[in-house]
Amino acid sequence: MTPPDDLTGTILGRIRDVPDYPSPGVMFKDITPLLGDHAAFSAVIDALVPGTRVDKVVGIEARGFILAAPVAYHAGAGFVPVRKKGKLPAEALEASYDLEYGSAVIEVHRDAFAPGDRVLIVDDVLATGGTARAAVELVGRAGAEVVGVSVLMELAFLNGRDRLGGVDLRALVVV
Repeated sequence: MTPPDDLTGTILGRIRDVPDYPSPGVMFKDITPLLGDHAAFSAVIDALVPGTRVDKVVGIEARGFILAAPVAYHAGAGFVPVRKKGKLPAEALEASYDLEYGSAVIEVHRDAFAPGDRVLIVDDVLATGGTARAAVELVGRAGAEVVGVSVLMELAFLNGRDRLGGVDLRALVVV
């Protein structure tokens, strides 16, 4: 589903570009102006709520938490944080991945999902697709089914969609 043009304009008008952050050559997409606008934030959350039943909504640290938790609430689903390595207190599964400016490891609690749970993964930006691919892998290894990945913004020039091979991807804005 494609969001209405007015939502696209709202989103693009409230995302600030920050050059050379977190490292030289990276154009960071700052969503804090969007988050600070109640009407815009509400419209984004409403647009990210899945049209199908899900049991859990995964939020990827850190900005994905901000979007995924209210999506889970509205979808009547549980919220599961996927965190950077070393941040979860119980036994966890981990997956490593490459970013456009480095590499990292994410984790999810081993018992975060029941077998067969239907899971939506939510994040703010799909760039190279490494983080989303690692989250898809973790959900599968934990015994659940990924029904889709939803993001606020897709940076199409980085071809992250290609790394998700067959997973339904929904982006509210593609740049």
